[in-house]
Amino acid sequence: MASNDSDGKGRKEPVRPRIGITTYLEPTVWGVWEREAALLPRVYLDAVTAAGGVPLLLPPVGTDPTVLELLDGLVIAGGCDVDPGSYDAQPHPETLDTRPGRDEHEAVLIKAALDLDLPLLAICRGLQMLNVTLGGTLQQHLPDVVAHDEHRPSPAVFGQTQVKVEPDSLTGRLFGEQTTVHCYHHQALGVVAPALKVTARAGDGTVEAAEVDGREFALGVQWHPEENPEDLRLFTALVAEGKKRRASR
Repeated sequence: MASNDSDGKGRKEPVRPRIGITTYLEPTVWGVWEREAALLPRVYLDAVTAAGGVPLLLPPVGTDPTVLELLDGLVIAGGCDVDPGSYDAQPHPETLDTRPGRDEHEAVLIKAALDLDLPLLAICRGLQMLNVTLGGTLQQHLPDVVAHDEHRPSPAVFGQTQVKVEPDSLTGRLFGEQTTVHCYHHQALGVVAPALKVTARAGDGTVEAAEVDGREFALGVQWHPEENPEDLRLFTALVAEGKKRRASR
């Protein structure tokens, strides 16, 4: 049964699902300080909270997969390019600003989450890490393949991409046959890992969503759902799965 906490007035409130979110280390400036810090855009926190969960940050240091036993769901967040060395490729000239330590950290968490069948949502880079962790590869610079920049129109500007969704899938149950999404990426899935089922593509063929076969809720999307507060379907579904998991303990 789910545990309960007091609200301070003697009443018992159900514990909200605890959703871990990966973060990244970046040189950061705040106040008089200029130091490396664990960083995550607030939109992730707001999306999890609005969906009914409690966000918990997971920095890429002191990696311990057993921490997932305390969680009800996991988000692998977006960010910088995945190191091509993690899938035995040479770097493309446009592959910049990689973080191999973060890659290793997230690979450990992804494997552990799948072993536990922990509800998992992988976002943008997160989908790429999910694919690489399971044995797939990446297209390192998507404009070389699709001959346009619509997936990342310009620095700090999100694109709008219409995706076609496979109906017989978790993605299809959430979004129907098609949806329009916020995107910002120049890399994408290349060879899809055998354990992944592609469930959505853009009109140019780019993989936009994939699910892990044999898992209750393990979904990756190439777009950025946290950037659209009017559409919380992915986060609501993740938190709902987390609630079911917590209730079954």
